[in-house]
Amino acid sequence: MNGLSDFAAARSQELISFRRDLHAHPELSSQETRTTAAIVRRLQVAGLEPKVLNCGTGLVCDVGTGDGPVLALRADIDALAMDDECHTPYRSHIEGVAHACGHDVHTTIVLGAGLYFADHPPRGRVRLIFEPAEESVPGGAVDVIDEGHLDDVGVVFGVHCDPKKQVGTIGLRTGPVSSASDVVRVTLHGPGGHTARPEATVDLVTVMSELALKLPQVLTERVERADKGPIRLVWGAVASGDAPNVIPAKAVLTGTLRTPDRVVWEALGRLLNESVEQILGESGVEWDLFHRQGVPPVDNHVEPTALWAEAIAEELGQEAVVPTDQSWGGDSFAWYTDRVPGTYARLGVHNGQGPTLDLHASTFDVDERAIGLGLRAMVAVTRKWFAQQQRQP
Repeated sequence: MNGLSDFAAARSQELISFRRDLHAHPELSSQETRTTAAIVRRLQVAGLEPKVLNCGTGLVCDVGTGDGPVLALRADIDALAMDDECHTPYRSHIEGVAHACGHDVHTTIVLGAGLYFADHPPRGRVRLIFEPAEESVPGGAVDVIDEGHLDDVGVVFGVHCDPKKQVGTIGLRTGPVSSASDVVRVTLHGPGGHTARPEATVDLVTVMSELALKLPQVLTERVERADKGPIRLVWGAVASGDAPNVIPAKAVLTGTLRTPDRVVWEALGRLLNESVEQILGESGVEWDLFHRQGVPPVDNHVEPTALWAEAIAEELGQEAVVPTDQSWGGDSFAWYTDRVPGTYARLGVHNGQGPTLDLHASTFDVDERAIGLGLRAMVAVTRKWFAQQQRQP
């Protein structure tokens, strides 16, 4: 083994324990106080000086010195509003909150990289970014950027768990690797009434159901007529009424609107409003449309992607580098690659047994060997990038 693999092996149990503690104590976006404190304590023990973000959760921490460009390693620290239905000893202790997207793994990997560089000073300055509120819109990356923590960064790297890929592999792709993701909410208002006489009022539940079914289709047709790329509008929450014999006066549809095409993303607001008007114009309901533009697609830059492929192959073997498709999922890492060169990789976490569950599945878990492999990949590309910078005139 080399020095990096020795380090990863020696710290394996500590890092796994840290990940399991985070997994058992997940926190929602902007509420990650315990998580932030745990990261801060461990970095301080290593002799580092982490800085909590002004928003109160999340942090950044520099390791090493140097006047040249900073290399940033990013992790997201928040969890999802859902139940953990795993049966492991470290399953979530918090009802209705779960790390079903792997942010606990991402956090542990970047922490591990920080601990490595605390023991083995890099040839430049590494900035560890522990981003809060990634699952919210537009994501905690905005806070990181607004505070200036990307101003002196020359390149940024990050990983996201991929339960479709086997542990020991890391997926890379040049160009768009995720999709734009927006929030859509349509609120309908009617007079209400008795279910015995729907003809005397506006049957709001029926109108809501028709809108839920028709809007994705109508919007898709409008996008296609404009010769633009694909979209996906999917509802995640439907709310209306309380009593079986009362036609409600209010109904709310909430969902996400996604596209892998940035040009389409920038035109969606107008097309969405026109589509809702087309469907509801003669329905007799009043309606309010809330469309919050979220994140653009993550766009992996050519040079850092190629550099990471080389670093992974040298550290883990050529077979560890695998291609990955553009995902329909959104990620606030996009705000970083909008500003500086960077690459977002897909970390294989499937153990090769049983079904390949999707992200956000209620029984999501990972093969924890991925932590050490992700750590080695991040350290390897960091060392390679600094070596490259020193060779340049």
